[in-house]
Parts: sequence; structure tokens; C-alpha cells
Amino acid sequence: MKRIFIDQEKCDGCKNCSIACMQAHRESPGSLYDLDLLDPKNQTRHAIVTNGRGGYVPVFCRHCALPECAGACMSGALKKDPKTGHVQYDEKRCGVCFMCVMSCPYGNIKPDRATHAKIVKCDFCVNDNEDPNCVKSCPKKAIHVEEVALEGLAL
Repeated sequence: MKRIFIDQEKCDGCKNCSIACMQAHRESPGSLYDLDLLDPKNQTRHAIVTNGRGGYVPVFCRHCALPECAGACMSGALKKDPKTGHVQYDEKRCGVCFMCVMSCPYGNIKPDRATHAKIVKCDFCVNDNEDPNCVKSCPKKAIHVEEVALEGLAL
């Protein structure tokens, strides 16, 4: 199963990964050059935060082996895909209780900024057959994908 891994030491906080994520998930097709970064509908599925010591910490969904977000989801909108191991979100089933937001130990899942009527989380760019766009866009190669055995995954 493929997972995203972060080499925090390589991250320089450029946020190319965030822009690539926003571009991949935007509602209307278009060029990267016309992507409105201030439009709340164009929201990244992860975060790059400062560590307080001049460095950066990329915060990505871990697609946990035992996802607390999916366990807390009363409507069944969050489920772990048995083939890929990724935690996927079904917006149509979401009850908008935000229990998943409160349950994520990494603080990665968040309400969408535009409507607060759904959540926003990494979907591993499911509509793309390659590596996720965040991985492909990182100039420092701080974000990478590795194949991991299911038994090797932990929270």
C-alpha cells in the first residue's frame, strides 16, 4: 500500500505542495496561473506550519492503519479502502458532525472554509494514476511515496 512520507529536514516551507493540491481539487478547470489562492473553495488538503525554530512541519493525512477519524464517523462517510488502505471520504453520506475533525490525532481533517458543510482531507489524488500532486510538485523531494506492508502501518 502506498503512503506519503515526509522528510521534515528537507522542507523549506515553499508550499508548492499546497498549491498543487489546490490546483488538483479546484472546482473549475483552469491554469495554475488563474488559481485564486484566496478563494475559500480552493483549499489545500494538508498544512505546512512553522515549528517555532525557523523550520517547517508538513502536516499530511497518515491514512492510519486504525483511523480514528473513520471510527468516530457516525454516518459512515469516512471509510478505509481495503485495497489501497487510504481513508476515503463520501461527501454525500457526511452528517457534518465534525467528529472526525475532533478525532484526528494529527489535526489534518478540517471543515471546508467555503460552506462548513463538508470536511476536507487528503484523498491521495484518487483521480490521478500517478503519485499525488503534492509529491510531484515538491522541489526538495521532502514529500515522497513509499510502498508499505499493511502490518507495518501504525497510527
